[in-house]
Amino acid sequence: MRKLALAAVLLGLTVVVLGAYVRLTAAGLGCPDWPGCYGHITPLGAEESLATASVLTGPALDVTKAWHEMIHRYAASTLGFLIVLIAALGIASRHESPRRARYAVALLGIVVLQGALGMLTVTLLLRPLIVTLHLIFGLTTVGLLWWLWLSLQAEATDMARVRFGAARGAVWAARLAVLALVVLAVQIALGGWTSSNYAAIACPDFPTCQGSWWPAMDYRHAFVLWHAGIDHEGRVAMERRAGGQESAPVRLRSTDSAAGGILTSAARRAIHFTHRMGAAITACVLIAAAIAALRQRALARPRMVAWFVLAALAMQLAIGISMVLKAFPLWLATAHNAGAALTLLAVLALLHSLRSAQPA
Repeated sequence: MRKLALAAVLLGLTVVVLGAYVRLTAAGLGCPDWPGCYGHITPLGAEESLATASVLTGPALDVTKAWHEMIHRYAASTLGFLIVLIAALGIASRHESPRRARYAVALLGIVVLQGALGMLTVTLLLRPLIVTLHLIFGLTTVGLLWWLWLSLQAEATDMARVRFGAARGAVWAARLAVLALVVLAVQIALGGWTSSNYAAIACPDFPTCQGSWWPAMDYRHAFVLWHAGIDHEGRVAMERRAGGQESAPVRLRSTDSAAGGILTSAARRAIHFTHRMGAAITACVLIAAAIAALRQRALARPRMVAWFVLAALAMQLAIGISMVLKAFPLWLATAHNAGAALTLLAVLALLHSLRSAQPA
């Protein structure tokens, strides 16, 4: 079970990166149906079928984008299979460890929900809320697998708890780590909202945004979770606002949501600017939690993990700033998603090490 959990963590990180790559290459609708691709298991079968079809329906097949999407689905399906095995082992060992069994079943429930969100991401034409939730629950799945592996690893090595006197200071450090985890989760959600609304390029300069420390922003529409004006045909009945003036309703094709979304530039700037402010707040909280752990001189493992938290944070901030300065290259944007996942795992490891150091 421990080996499966570690394999699932590594595969989960791969799925997160592949999902980011699919989103950033506008391949989310490369296969407009689910779970197959134009009714076939692979894009090759779809290509052959469409080539011989007398009547073509739906959007034209882009084989490259279709492969991007299907490789992501293949990896996600394999991850789901591993989690089913972990759940089966957890249930089989329920008499030995009931908590482990409950945890494994909960993990299975999360991955089923994640699969449903993956389907809705396609069938609802990349709605920002669904895309963001898909990212959040994807990272939640990886985080739960990582926590499971940390717990199983601690059991396997029979990690002894430190004495009460040494652990007393770890209580406050653990509380700071919990706060860091919550703040990081909110920041990841903001990042997902930024990406799903195509707001990353709304501020192409740094540290200012559009040359201003406080640019013109539209918060009224920036965080509307569900735009009711979008139907299944992708038609938009909402009014765009530009420079404070209302414009006529705009009609979009079903694929236009993947080509830039429906928000105005001012709304996207509000999203991007909020994500930047969130990054600053998150950095401060994570640094405070790491320093609190480093101050626990009697606790070697939390101190070591705290350095990993600082390293992951520094890498993520560097990637984010470089991404803006270098005009958002694809590889840096993809790395930014991987950095978020690694930072999450580092904070979870810090919290787990501090909780292990507390008195039983």
